[in-house]
Amino acid sequence: MNANLQEFPLTETRKPCGYIDPYALRELWFHTGTACNLACPFCLEGSKPGDGRLDRISLEDAKPFIDEAVALGVEQFSFTGGEPFIVRDFVNILRYASSFRPCLVLTNGTDPVLRRLAQIETLRIQEHPVSFRISIDYPDPSRHDAGRGAGNFDKAFSALAALHERGFHVSVARQIDAGEDGQRTESQFRLLFARHGRPRDTTIVRFPDFLTPGSHPPVPHVTEHCMTAFHSEESRREFMCAFSKMVVRINGAMRVYACTLVDDDDSYDLGDTLTESMGERIYMRHHRCYSCFALGASCSEIGR
Repeated sequence: MNANLQEFPLTETRKPCGYIDPYALRELWFHTGTACNLACPFCLEGSKPGDGRLDRISLEDAKPFIDEAVALGVEQFSFTGGEPFIVRDFVNILRYASSFRPCLVLTNGTDPVLRRLAQIETLRIQEHPVSFRISIDYPDPSRHDAGRGAGNFDKAFSALAALHERGFHVSVARQIDAGEDGQRTESQFRLLFARHGRPRDTTIVRFPDFLTPGSHPPVPHVTEHCMTAFHSEESRREFMCAFSKMVVRINGAMRVYACTLVDDDDSYDLGDTLTESMGERIYMRHHRCYSCFALGASCSEIGR
C-alpha cells in the first residue's frame, strides 16, 4: 500500500478514518491538464489560460492507460480539465479511446468546442459513443457569465445545440446554491432547455462548491463509524473511489490518483499503473470527501 496513505489512518480527533476499498475499475478518468481558455474564480482545479499545475496530455501518454484499463474490464472513459479541447491531441485521444469503450467529455462548451465542431463530428462513426457534459452554472445568463465571462452562457448553449444536432448525447453540469430550492432550480433549467429547443429531460448533474485547489475548509471528519453507520456495502460501492480512478500528467510523469477531486493532494497518488492502484485503500481525509459522503456528490454519470 502507498506509504503516504498508510500515514493517515486516524482523523485529527484520533478516530479511525473512514475509507473505501476499491472493488472494480468501471470508469477511468483522464485529466487533460489544468490549462483552460477561461479563468473561473471558483474552479475546483484552479484552471486558467497557460496554467501548468497539471500538464497537458498526449495520445502517447494516454494509450498505455487506455489499453491497461480495457484489460481490467473498464466500462467507460471520461475526460476532464482544464478545458480538454484546447489540447491539440484531444480528438485523437477520443478517437482511440472510443474504439474500445464509450467516452464522456466535460467541457465549458465555449470557443475551443465551437472551433473544433468539424473534427468532433468525425467521432460520430466511432464504434462506441462519445458524450459531452457542458457546464451551465445557473439558469440565469448573467450569473453564469459573472463567473465565466460575458457571452459564455450563449456560447455554451450554442455548443449544446450543435453537439445535440450532430447526434451526440449532451448533459449539463450546474452549481448548487446553499439553501436553494432544488426542485425550483431544476424546473428553471427544464424551461430553459425547452426555450432553446433542447430536450426537457436533459440530464443535469449538480455540484456543490468544491473550493479551489489547496483549500482546507473546516468540515466534519468522515470516520470509519460514519461509513458503516450511514452507509451499507452497496452504497459505499457508489463512491467514485470505489469504481474509478483518474490519470494525470504531473511534472512530466503520468500518475494514477484516487479520483477526480483529490489531485491537489499527492498523498492520493496511487502509483504509475492502474493495476497497482486497485490494491489501495482510499482514506476519506480530503475535504471534498465530505461532499461525497454527505451530499452524494459524484463526477460520474454511470448509473444516472
